[in-house]
Amino acid sequence: MIEYQKTLQGPIELDGVGLHTGVQVKMILEPAPANFGIRFKRRDLEAPNEMKADVGYVVSTDRGTSLQYKEVVVHTVEHVLAAITGCDLDNVLISLDNQEVPIMDGSAMAFVEAINKVGIAVQKEERMYFPLNEVIRLYDEEKQAELVAIPSDCFQVSTAIDFDSAILGTQHADMHHISEFEKEFAPARTFCFLHEVQALVDNNLIKGGSLDNAIVFSDRPLLEEEKKKLSSIFTSEVDIEVEKGILNNVELRYSNEPARHKLLDVVGDLTLIGMKVRAKFFATRPGHSTNFRFAKLMRDHIKKQKHLLNMPQIDIQAESVMDIREIERTLPHRYPFLLVDKILRIEENEIFGLKMVTYNEPFFQGHFPQNPVMPGVLQLEAMAQTGGLLVLSTVPDPENYVTYFLKIDKAKFRNVVRPGDALVFHLKITSPVRRGICEMRGVAYVGNKIAAEAELTAQVVRKPES
Repeated sequence: MIEYQKTLQGPIELDGVGLHTGVQVKMILEPAPANFGIRFKRRDLEAPNEMKADVGYVVSTDRGTSLQYKEVVVHTVEHVLAAITGCDLDNVLISLDNQEVPIMDGSAMAFVEAINKVGIAVQKEERMYFPLNEVIRLYDEEKQAELVAIPSDCFQVSTAIDFDSAILGTQHADMHHISEFEKEFAPARTFCFLHEVQALVDNNLIKGGSLDNAIVFSDRPLLEEEKKKLSSIFTSEVDIEVEKGILNNVELRYSNEPARHKLLDVVGDLTLIGMKVRAKFFATRPGHSTNFRFAKLMRDHIKKQKHLLNMPQIDIQAESVMDIREIERTLPHRYPFLLVDKILRIEENEIFGLKMVTYNEPFFQGHFPQNPVMPGVLQLEAMAQTGGLLVLSTVPDPENYVTYFLKIDKAKFRNVVRPGDALVFHLKITSPVRRGICEMRGVAYVGNKIAAEAELTAQVVRKPES
């Protein structure tokens, strides 16, 4: 099933304070055109100053993810990116009048609620996924952290955390589908431990931190001197019941809220890969630095496998829209030159055909008989026949027309085709049909590999009267 890109129905305004910088900021999420992606813009700087939400621009992962491109800097981007991905959006401009995304209540829920309020618009451009076809693994020995991606039909995330703490213990969280994000993960708040607070302050961080936007865990009672120091940091009185282990006895939204928030962070940081990935991600003891390294590893892998980006997701076992009998009624070809077995899908400007390659093909008896390989010229012929069916679909009475191919350009053969292969053809019209002339781009796949590709030009003409 084809999925289409999504953006916002209208702009969203949110005001808040930056967690680490303490600055007041107004953030506007704006609709964006198809193929725009996710970008940040600083309204307080001179234009142009847009920056892609891209792992290549990460400059810091110290208690949050910060991006920089030239003079544009944006801190703590992970929660709003998680909300955008969690709401299944593709194209959004994130506009700020200061240097940090507002922390809100420490979760992604305020962003998700605002997105739901304004609504989501479906766009006309098809959404592209990267279909992971192998296991990608990163292990950080120093942090004892591990991230693994395995092939899957959809985007899934599992996290496991262990802080060697009597209060938290070991926790797990699992997101089986992105539709679960809003209810199960968006409300999970950021957290830290009491013993980390002073170090964060000393490192010029959490200037906007408060007990309203973070959970602070501790497994011991507070000394009076500590209470005074913490009260000055959080600008409010603090206390703790050691049995609960949470500063000011804040109630958790989930029993495993920390694990869920770590999953939220993973979703946000993986958004920096720059495109949606069909994979299941397992994160053990994840943190922003490990998430960043893994997102970079994934992006580098995608670049090396870029031929998979536009690979169609086709079920060759699905019911055909044209079987061999219908193909015979439409095309003039006959055995042994009819080289398309069925049409899997046909739409206004594209078509998907299937050829099951068997050793019984007559050409195998003479073409490399000791090393049966489907001739490249016949791969192109099968591709052309599939394209012919697409061209004929543009006329009201295809049985009265025939297609002749006028030109083949940029033909390339990338992998051999052997008996037993299922050869899938994807042809797409690249320019409007004029005077019966049709230009197409064709790609032939075997599994997740490109077998052949070419640019084809055909003409559809009425059959001569007999």
